[in-house]
Amino acid sequence: MTTQPGTETAGRVIDVLLLFTDGPDDLGVSWIARELGLSKAVVHRILQTLVARGMVELDQESRLYRLGPTTAALGARALREFDLRAVATDTLRRLHRQTHETVTLTALVPGGRAYIDQIVSTHEVKMTVELGRRFPLHAGSSGKCLLAFLPQPRREEILAAELSALTDKTITDEETLRTELTAIRDLGYASSQGERQADAGSVAAPVFGLDGNVRGSVSVCGPRSRFTPQFVGACAPHVVEAAHDLSTLLGWKATGPGRPTASLPAPPP
Repeated sequence: MTTQPGTETAGRVIDVLLLFTDGPDDLGVSWIARELGLSKAVVHRILQTLVARGMVELDQESRLYRLGPTTAALGARALREFDLRAVATDTLRRLHRQTHETVTLTALVPGGRAYIDQIVSTHEVKMTVELGRRFPLHAGSSGKCLLAFLPQPRREEILAAELSALTDKTITDEETLRTELTAIRDLGYASSQGERQADAGSVAAPVFGLDGNVRGSVSVCGPRSRFTPQFVGACAPHVVEAAHDLSTLLGWKATGPGRPTASLPAPPP
């Protein structure tokens, strides 16, 4: 099979980056070229591209390269999401047993949020979500509870931007959404009826990290026909409890630094 030029180039770039994971902290052009069997000219071009994007940086005195801030940011993001998913398994399973509906875990990502895990409902008619796909924060309970607890400057920035309609139930009016977010902060959880996906209902609560900032959300979702006000009322305490437990596992403390979270209701006994 013939390797496409673009694929070969991408592979070389990745190979260069991977050398920084198990080699010396600072690498030179000649050393990289020897390790990968590439010419110095090719290695130099790759490194210049990576420098331009902040993936590596050049020490002007030693003329050696080290990992840059962009790589650090990517690694931190991957670690945060991995930690969130890794600690969530038992809590999600418990919430699934309590509700018998689809349980999801969402992470805050640049430009919105993404589902990173789910346990599908035991009902014959059920809802599933697409893992890894980015969704806006203003549509659906998982996004709204993230938006409600974001730092105010970031929240206002999102509210001032275009609030596109994913369904005919999506809240697209800034003031209406602002009122909804205030209610979510008071309640400690969000609910939705067909706002992100038509005919789907959901309840979600925010998950906080060690620094007190919102990191993600946990939700229960399913057909709107089953998400009656009575079911939402009965389900919400379990969702809040699950989110509280995940936050605690991530090191969050109600009296710790970061955004105030005193409005979160206490979990049921």
